[in-house]
Amino acid sequence: MKQTADEARATAAAPDTAARSARVRPAPGRRSIDRLDAVLGGAVRAMLWLWVAMLVILTVWVVITSLKTNREVFTDPFGLPKSPQWRNYSVAWSVSGFGQAAFSSVAVVAAAAGLTMVLATPASYVLARVDRRSASRVTTYFAVGMGIPAQALVVPFFLMANDLSTFMTEWVTGWWDDRISLVLIYVILSLPFTVYLLTIYFRSLPTEIEEAAAVDGAGPTRTFLAVMVPLARHGLTTALVLNIVALWNETLFVLIVVGDPGQRTLPATLLELYNTMQYTSNWGGLFAGIVILVMPMILLYLWAGRRIVQAMTQGALK
Repeated sequence: MKQTADEARATAAAPDTAARSARVRPAPGRRSIDRLDAVLGGAVRAMLWLWVAMLVILTVWVVITSLKTNREVFTDPFGLPKSPQWRNYSVAWSVSGFGQAAFSSVAVVAAAAGLTMVLATPASYVLARVDRRSASRVTTYFAVGMGIPAQALVVPFFLMANDLSTFMTEWVTGWWDDRISLVLIYVILSLPFTVYLLTIYFRSLPTEIEEAAAVDGAGPTRTFLAVMVPLARHGLTTALVLNIVALWNETLFVLIVVGDPGQRTLPATLLELYNTMQYTSNWGGLFAGIVILVMPMILLYLWAGRRIVQAMTQGALK
């Protein structure tokens, strides 16, 4: 009888053991899917690293070429300069007008990005916290605005800038700077993306902190400025950096709105320098201008890259 009881217990435990083994060992189809995911993931990572390597090599090549003479640019395009021509940077900065263009770029981009953040931050916070159907509809409108191509707005913006310049010159101040019109256009173009991005970010932040601030006697304005804005600093940094990069490289509206070549930004000045190459052949100065245009954005990404990644992933980790 004892042996029979042991056999009965072993028989009863057999299905449980088989079930546990089935749960531990993945199915053959699942193993194939996991291997396929690993192969695809490795291929994607390899392509990304290849792309990064190509960009780094291209950037280093541009920097090296900016230190060559015109003869070395064509006779030894992939070699090192025999004697670094730092004069190319001084020529690009002073003779080609990159100094004034850099001032215009910094002023226009700083004013447009700052004004965009001042307008978009409170609007995004309200849209994220108001639990109404109309708030979702407004957020959708901003998302739709992101899909409107800038080229479709060239004529309306040109007419708006022209009318604004005429009105201010003849009726208000007696003068007008086209870069102010450019700032306003940049703000209009940047608001849809910034509001949509910050709305999603504010929604990822916990509401318990606001409730605790309200219990402590803080009003809505104080809660927003003293609690939520510091808490959302990574998202605000991300939006600010992305706007700066986009506006820094913008060329189309500069050529259309700003009539005075001396007031144009770095991308437009670089384009003008390229158009005059058939007369000057200053290829070293042209590559020096490219370095002057690109290097600030590279340094900005090196400083803010971790903050951007943290802001992009915070919503997924909540």
